[in-house]
Order: sequence, then C-alpha cells, then structure tokens
Amino acid sequence: MQLSVVMPCYNEKDTIRDIVAQVLAQPFDMELLIVDDGSKDGTREILAELGAAHRQIRVLLQPQNRGKGAALRRGFEEAKGDIVLVQDADLEYDPGEYGALMAPILSGKADVVYGSRFAGQSHRVLYFWHSIGNRLLTLFSNMATDLNLSDMETCYKVFRREVIQSIRLEEDRFGIEPEMTAKLAAKPELRIFEVPISYNGRTYAEGKKIGVKDGFRAIYAISKYGILTRARH
Repeated sequence: MQLSVVMPCYNEKDTIRDIVAQVLAQPFDMELLIVDDGSKDGTREILAELGAAHRQIRVLLQPQNRGKGAALRRGFEEAKGDIVLVQDADLEYDPGEYGALMAPILSGKADVVYGSRFAGQSHRVLYFWHSIGNRLLTLFSNMATDLNLSDMETCYKVFRREVIQSIRLEEDRFGIEPEMTAKLAAKPELRIFEVPISYNGRTYAEGKKIGVKDGFRAIYAISKYGILTRARH
C-alpha cells in the first residue's frame, strides 16, 4: 500500500527542510510530491537539493503563483499511490499522525478521512477570531452539504486515490477546501471519517497566509459547490 503525500509549497524556505525530514521519517512506502507554487524566496533552490538527495521526492514546479488549490490539483493529478494525503509545507501539522489518519481507510471503514483540530487533541493557543471563522465556515459548509464535520478547513485530508482523482476541482486558492468537501458530500456512497489531530498553528509573522479575503471566497465556494451540488443530486 503506497502513500502519496501532496505538499503545496509557496515561499517556505524557513520550514521546508524540517517538514520534508519529518515526512520522510514516517515508516510508510511513500512518494512525496512537492508542488512549488512560484516561490521567490529561495525555496525552489532548496527543493532542487532535496529532490536530488531523496528518491521519494518529486518536485513539481508551477510556472507562476496560482494558489493552494491549483497546486493541490496538480499534485492530485500526478499522484500514483493507493492513498493520497495533503500535507502543508509549514510546521503546523504533525506527520507523526499519518498512521492514525490512514487507519480508517486501511481497515476498510472509510474512503475519506479529515483530521480535526477541534476534536480534543492538543493545539497551540492563537487567534480567537480565526478559530471562530474556521468554525463558522465549517457550520455553513455542513448546512450546505448535510455533513457533520467539525473541521472542514483542515489541511489533513486523506483519500483513496481513485476517489480524489474522480472529482473535477476548479478553485485555485483556499476555496478548494469547501469545494472538495461539497463534491465529496455529493457522492453518497463515500464513507467520510474524522480523526482528532494536534495542531501547532503559526502566526502571520511566522508566515501564515490565509486571510479575510480567503474567508469570503470560502463562503462563495460553499454556496456555489455546496448548495448547487446538492440541488443537482
């Protein structure tokens, strides 16, 4: 059973070596697809070194910065493993939890797994309004899709490869999170699980990129893909 880890990456020179080392340390048959989204800070040069040093790494270069959604689409298309897992290039999420994330799929219980930051595990205490925004977006998404997720916006999403490759995704930026959720929910045969994960969120000074504009785009995506997708089914 091979794991494809898809890692979108943009201007992460300060964290990319550490997160790649953590991912490659996991005891799984793995390919790591790092999709660089037009980095300008030296990240691409580091990725060239890492790609030459580790046979598991495939570096995919976007010609210009297009957004996390576009990078994820590229990675999903290129993935060859049986299971596909999304990993951000910062240090907010712990690759040591891959086993727990994959367990429902490996046991035959699930087709999709979301890692929830709000299901009881430890987390760094940071922005109140950011956490409220996440919970509201999850609430709106659940209302549109009739799912009962606790963390729709989580990075850690895991899929059987044929599931994610069967969905046509369109969003270029962070709107891909509610879009993915809506299009998965529109397939009633899919079994979607959540597992608790830890979370070490970073500040905007430390490089956090999602902002208010992305929240409004997420609301748009929930309306477009959630409500309209349900109406078509």
